[in-house]
Amino acid sequence: MLATHPFTTYQERELRIDQLGECQFDSPLKNLLDYRQHSINYVEESDRILVDNTVSANSGGPETVPIRTGLEPAGARRRIYFDPSRSSAGIVTCGGLCPGLNNVVRALVNELTVRYGVEKVFGFRNGYQGFVSSYGHPVMELTPESVMDIHEYGGTILGSSRGQQDAGAMVDCIESKGIDVLFVVGGDGTIRGGMGIADEIERRGRKIAVIGIPKTIDNDIMFTDQSFGFQTAISEGTTAVRAAHVEATGAPNGVGLVKLMGRHSGFIACYASLAVSDANFVLIPEVPFSLEGESGLFALLKQRLDRAGQAVIVVAEGAGQHLMQSLGTTDASGNNHLGDVGVWLKHQLQDHFRDAKRELNLKYIDPSYVIRSVPANAYDSVFCTRLAHNAVHAAMSGRTRMVVSRWHTRFVHVPMELAIRSRNCVDPNGDLWMTVLESTGQPPLMQ
Repeated sequence: MLATHPFTTYQERELRIDQLGECQFDSPLKNLLDYRQHSINYVEESDRILVDNTVSANSGGPETVPIRTGLEPAGARRRIYFDPSRSSAGIVTCGGLCPGLNNVVRALVNELTVRYGVEKVFGFRNGYQGFVSSYGHPVMELTPESVMDIHEYGGTILGSSRGQQDAGAMVDCIESKGIDVLFVVGGDGTIRGGMGIADEIERRGRKIAVIGIPKTIDNDIMFTDQSFGFQTAISEGTTAVRAAHVEATGAPNGVGLVKLMGRHSGFIACYASLAVSDANFVLIPEVPFSLEGESGLFALLKQRLDRAGQAVIVVAEGAGQHLMQSLGTTDASGNNHLGDVGVWLKHQLQDHFRDAKRELNLKYIDPSYVIRSVPANAYDSVFCTRLAHNAVHAAMSGRTRMVVSRWHTRFVHVPMELAIRSRNCVDPNGDLWMTVLESTGQPPLMQ
């Protein structure tokens, strides 16, 4: 899904994962294997997952990625760095809610305690605020019993917050709790905060692993086939698109307008629209559009209504910002506040058709907070569990300053710096957007 053409090349050092030291302990997971201890059950340290798995990207030449250059595979290691019986772990969830957060927390706790035998697992409340004593958030001790059924519910048992905190104060707390491995679950801001924690730990000469699990309902973090919660978001989003279609067909000149999540990337809008194939126009941040002109939305919508008497428009929340006045403000994470494109577009359409003295029956649906607060579906539940298990494998083997992801269907280790270097976006020249155009019938450029 990377919108990087021609092929983006990476040096081996950019893909290298930091390690705290030599692994000296046998993995307790050997008890799960038969007496032969098949090596296939452990990751081969020399193996790599290609960044780009196309033939043209690996056929030689200075502009291509060398075969030997790739991402380190995730998975259980035969030898580990930390002695589980003398280790403690911490978990924090940050940023906006996303389906699957509780699944990740539960799987981390169970893998750490039941499989590895880690002594204690602490949960820090309300994001990075939980490390700072002045906020007064109590630290939770997490056990298999305390997380037994949390995966049945949306949200996160740990709570969340936006914004960074002082790295020194956070590491003070980490040291005071005797934590050896820290798991940070969140988006690019959270990963950036994790890098700050890892830097401070290194400055103090401590051996503490910091592992990230990317959380972005928008699917906009690099080097991930799909982020957890995305499949659930698509499923919930299709409900809104179906409802918009029913409303549109229930009245003359009916238009169903749906706003879905996607600040910078239109993946949810694309996939939810394709899942039901009822959308006639899909508007995403990656493809600018106009309202006026022969190929603008107004003219195209009129043509659709003349022909079919109804239409469905799906718009990602970050689309059309170039047409609205910038708010000029940011949230606690430093993200620019977006204009509400759904409400704005609704009013623009209503005003235009009223001025044209033409009937318009428009119904507007915004399911954003419903989508992000639901429990994970079956697919995401499995995905969250596997991400969490691989995060624990990485941490216990002494890896740090990295995130666990899935790339080309394989779980991999990605350096934190690389994961947030740029955003994963819908490629306007790629096959996903081509499929959307084929499904909706809208022109490639609505300008």
